[in-house]
Amino acid sequence: MNNIVTQRFVKCVKQLKEDKVVRSMRQFAMSVDYLPQSLSEILKERRDVTIELLRKSVDHYKFNPFYLFTGEGPLFMTEEDNQNYRVLTVVTNAGNEEKIIHVPDSAHDSYANQSDNPVFIQELPTFSLPEDKYRMSTHRSFGLAGDGMEPTLFEGDKVVCNFLDPTLWETGIKDSYVYVIVTKSDVLIKRVINHLKEDKQLELLSDNSFYQPYRIGLGEIRELWYVRAKISPFLPSPQNISNLIRDEMLEMRKVMGDQSRMIQDLQLMINRMNERI
Repeated sequence: MNNIVTQRFVKCVKQLKEDKVVRSMRQFAMSVDYLPQSLSEILKERRDVTIELLRKSVDHYKFNPFYLFTGEGPLFMTEEDNQNYRVLTVVTNAGNEEKIIHVPDSAHDSYANQSDNPVFIQELPTFSLPEDKYRMSTHRSFGLAGDGMEPTLFEGDKVVCNFLDPTLWETGIKDSYVYVIVTKSDVLIKRVINHLKEDKQLELLSDNSFYQPYRIGLGEIRELWYVRAKISPFLPSPQNISNLIRDEMLEMRKVMGDQSRMIQDLQLMINRMNERI
């Protein structure tokens, strides 16, 4: 047996027996409508697990598919995880390599409502990036609209994201990092503070101080994507850079001038107090 997914599957089956969820491997095989002899071959490392057997194990015993395919997270899903579990539609090239699906900002509402619709997903534009890290797991990119994340992200930018499985939300969400949060009605790009363990909520923050933080409940979230990179169509010209440096220098001179006047006023006040003593 050289399939790592099969090894993880065997570990889950043995854990079921150890936890006395099933009395025997035969009982497990019968419960998922699988031949006991074929299961025995898998357990003896003579054949690999089939996709259909994996699907039935996920449905019947809540095997965690994210653990099976990546090795991360718990062996089994909780009831809440099971309710949130969704199969992502992916698009591959001729070499069976997964491509990055792009969700334009104009399609955010449609994506929130149809992200589990394979036909809709397959009609979205796709692309690839050369780095290996974008081939290791499922990635998606989202267009940015509005000024909520300025000056970090601007309207017209695209963020490239790594899918975060629901079983890892409670422990895997990093405070103050940027995520794409897909709700039942919208696609949000925000910094996140993780309050899932305490009160089943996420706090969403904008980098633009004009917008106030707010919270959303766990039940509102359909997908979470960790932002790994941005693609920006804007490149400042040399003239713009010069203007930016000039403006910063003028602002710095103004601040230094204000501070100098404050010091002079303070020194004058001290001298007057000394004269009175």
